[in-house]
Order: sequence, then C-alpha cells, then structure tokens
Amino acid sequence: MAVKNIDNYQNLHHFESIFYYATIGILIVDANAQIIAINPFALQEFGYTENEIIGETINKLIPARYHQQHATDHANYIKKPQSRVMGAGLDLFAIKKNGTEFPVEISLSNYLFDGSNYSMAFITNISVRKKNEAEIEKLKNHLENKVAKRTKDLQKTLVQLQQSRTKLEDATFFQKAILDNAGAMIIATDTDGILQYFNPEAALNIGYTESELINQKTPLVFHEKKEIAQKRKELLEKYNFKSKDDYAVLVEKAKRNIHEEEQYTYIRKDGSSFPVMLSITAIKNSNNSITGYIGIAIDISERKKVEEKLRESLEKEKELGELKSRFVSMASHEFRTPLSTVLSSAYLINKYTSTEDQPKREKHLQRIISSVNMLTDILNDFLSVGKIEEGKIQVRSIEFNLKQHLTLIAEEIKHNLKKDQWIEIIFEGEETVFLDPGLMKHILLNLLSNASKFSPENSLITIFVKSNPKDLSVTVKDSGIGISQDDQKHLMERFFRGANAGNIQGTGLGLHLVSKYAELMNGLVFCNSELEKGTSFEIIFKKNVEHEKNLID
Repeated sequence: MAVKNIDNYQNLHHFESIFYYATIGILIVDANAQIIAINPFALQEFGYTENEIIGETINKLIPARYHQQHATDHANYIKKPQSRVMGAGLDLFAIKKNGTEFPVEISLSNYLFDGSNYSMAFITNISVRKKNEAEIEKLKNHLENKVAKRTKDLQKTLVQLQQSRTKLEDATFFQKAILDNAGAMIIATDTDGILQYFNPEAALNIGYTESELINQKTPLVFHEKKEIAQKRKELLEKYNFKSKDDYAVLVEKAKRNIHEEEQYTYIRKDGSSFPVMLSITAIKNSNNSITGYIGIAIDISERKKVEEKLRESLEKEKELGELKSRFVSMASHEFRTPLSTVLSSAYLINKYTSTEDQPKREKHLQRIISSVNMLTDILNDFLSVGKIEEGKIQVRSIEFNLKQHLTLIAEEIKHNLKKDQWIEIIFEGEETVFLDPGLMKHILLNLLSNASKFSPENSLITIFVKSNPKDLSVTVKDSGIGISQDDQKHLMERFFRGANAGNIQGTGLGLHLVSKYAELMNGLVFCNSELEKGTSFEIIFKKNVEHEKNLID
C-alpha cells in the first residue's frame, strides 16, 4: 500500500509538472461548454485569473462573431467526439480579457471521468508566425519579460499544489486523463534525455510503443540527424554552443529559459516522416534545479499542405500577371502599325471620290483587311494561350486524310504568301491518321505563316510528311533568314522572338502555341536551322498503336 501511495505521489508530481510547466495553453470544458480547468500558461495568455475564468463558458475566450457557429460546432463535437486538429486550413482567433484578438491553433480531444464527458483543447498562440521579419527582434525581447513572469507564476502555483495533498488521487487521475487523451504528442525525459513519458498520441503518430522507448531511448530515435546538425550550427553562431551531445542541441534553448516553437521532422518507426511544431520546456524542482524536459509537438502536415496549395496559387497568379504585363507591352507595339495603316487608308479612301479612283480605293481596302486580319491573329494567339493555361483546350481526335487536309490548308494560306512564294507537299506512307484536324490546322498555319514571313520573295516552302506504323513526322522547311543556336534554345517560350527578327511582324506566341498543340496530341517539336540558310520545323507524333491495329483489322 505504501508503495502504491509513493507511486501515486510521483505520478502526481510528474503529471502536475507537465500540466503546469507546459508552454502551451491547456483548457478543459464540460459537456455544457463550461470551463472547469485551465493551466497557468493559458491564464497568462488570456489575461485572466483562475477565479475569473473557472465556471465561465468557452465563449468568454472567443470573439463574439464566432459564438453562434461555435455553439453548433461544440454540440456536434459532443455527439461524436474524437481527437483532432480544430479548423484545419482555417484562421482561428481567440480574445483576451482586454479585448485583444490573436490567432491560434487548437487540438481537440475528449475523455470520460466519473461518468462525465469532458473536452480539452491545446491552444497555441501563433501570432509570432503572422508577423514580419522586422518585428522578430522586438518580439524576442518582449517574450523574455513574459518568460520571467511566467516562471514566477509557475513557482507560486507549485507551492500551492504542494499544500493541497488531500486532492492527490483525484488530481492524479484527472491529469493522467488529460495527457493520455491529448490531441498533441507529449513526451518527457530526464536530464540525460532518456524518455520517461510517451503519451498515446505520440505512440499513435510515431509508431513506437511505450515499452520500446521508456527508460531506454532518447527522442533522437525519431528526429532527423541532418536537422540536429543544422540546429547545432545555429546554436554555435548565436550562443557559441560547442557540445557534441545531440540531445543537448534539442534542449539548449529550454535550458536557457528560451521558449520557442520550432519546426522539426519526426521519423516514424516504419521510416515515413511528417512535420511537427515542437515546444520544449525544462522541468524544475522547488530548488529551481532542472530535473528533466517536456516536449509538446503538434502534427502540422495538413497546415503544410494548405501552405503549399496557397504557394502554388500565388505562383500561378504571379505568372498570369507577368503574362498579362508582357501582352500589354507586346500589344502596344504590335497594334501600332496595323492601326496606323487602317487609319491612313481610311483617310485616303475618303479622298478618292471619283470613279477612276476605284483601283486606289480597292488597294487601301485590301490594306485595311490585311491589317484587321493581323490584329485578329494577335488576339487569337493570346486567347489561345489563355485557354491552354486554363486547361480548356480539348483534343478531339478523329480519322481523316492528312494529305487532303494539308492541300486545303496550303490553298487557304497561299493568298497571304509573299510575291511568287509557293508551297510544295511531299507525302510518304499512309494518308489516313488519327489526330485532331483543328489543332493540326493551327500548327500548320503558324509554321507556314512563319516560313513565309522570314523567307524572301520567289522562294519555296516545303511540307514533308512521313507516316510509318510507329509515328508520324510532319516537317515545314523554308529558305529564310534562319535562327541562331542561342535563339533556338528559347523558341518555344511565350513572347520570345529571335534577335534577327527585326521589324518583321509577330507576337512571339506562334511557336509556343505550336509546341503546346503538339504536346496535346502526344507530339514533340524539333528545330533545325542555320543563319541565312533556312529553317525546318519537324513535329513527330507517336501513334496510338492499339488504335492503328483496330484500323487495320
């Protein structure tokens, strides 16, 4: 019996130390949302005394605008309680006695005691994370003062607890229920780092049982070595810390009464890993000597996923903003010439009023039509880029005669060629293909238009097609000004134009669209060019072997 009492006393001291020394707010409410227990850290955080808060409802610590929603959420939680992070991906706020709001993270759990259902919350003030780097030094100085006051409050609370021995058994069971049902991972070690306590939440998340760790291992068994090495470098730079003991690295700040949340990676028994925010505190006896350390860790995997999605969204928005900016810059330049042509031709047409001036009017009408078509092409290119970026381009592949299709495309574009330019089509292999004829037309019109623009008058443009059972090769070759080796590296980038393009009209989007359209049809674009010796663009489409087999059958 005596042994049992000694064990209970030791357990009480152990659990009381965890409850009262923890640098995270711990709050206990009953089924009616009334606060029945709150640890000193939370009292300090919210600015209340224990007498002011015990018996009040949880709404006292929540901004008024959330009261109605919280009542519904609490009722639902009581019906189906479970340990979890509260409001994953949402911004949660608490309110202090003086009316100041601050952002928080909350882990919820529940337990039964004497037939009653209790809910508990581990509350972390995350204001520090929300502030910019310029405020960090000021915040650290402020925290030093709070730590000194908190230490004094904790020592006073410890004296009061030592005077309340009559509540030993109830306190032991009560605090054990908190630790065993906590939604946070809680571990305790002696001064050498050997694990003395490892709560169920830690066992569940990390995969080890108590029997595998207690009195045998240190927390280093589930810490990443490279992170410990990095922390050692930081401590060396800041405090001239030179210990070779890895566990000393973990607890050095706690030993110095510096209480900070820091991100670490925990490694499970099965080798998988997950990120946590870890707070380590030194446990001290009545003589102010360190007797061990407490670590409270919260899994932040969901938070990291939310942050990553937000980062991706911001990158996409940034890229879209740059795209719009470059388009405005390009459009202001490319629109100037055709608009000037339209304006001057319209003015001159108005001057030609007699019948004999009809050829002049037709000439200027043709210039207006050509300029409007040029503007339409620029806008269509930009709209096509937007649709590709948004994933709105759908591939509608069908069986069609590619040779006939190329003939019609060549006939359509011949009126836009330079004087005495002509197109020759050379076709080898099966004429029937399974592709999207619309996208194929866009690709050929872009390549043929470029071939004409960058080639001299009275020159040949060749379309060479070779079809075999495995792939389809389509090549457009000209005898124009060519492309340098340096420029060829950037041809498929949006808005890129070769250094030798000069004043030749163009948006720099055509080849980018060609590459994207080809990619949608399982094709790759290759360029072969030399300055002043012409250019050839070859697109190789990998065929759908199964589909081709069905065609043969």
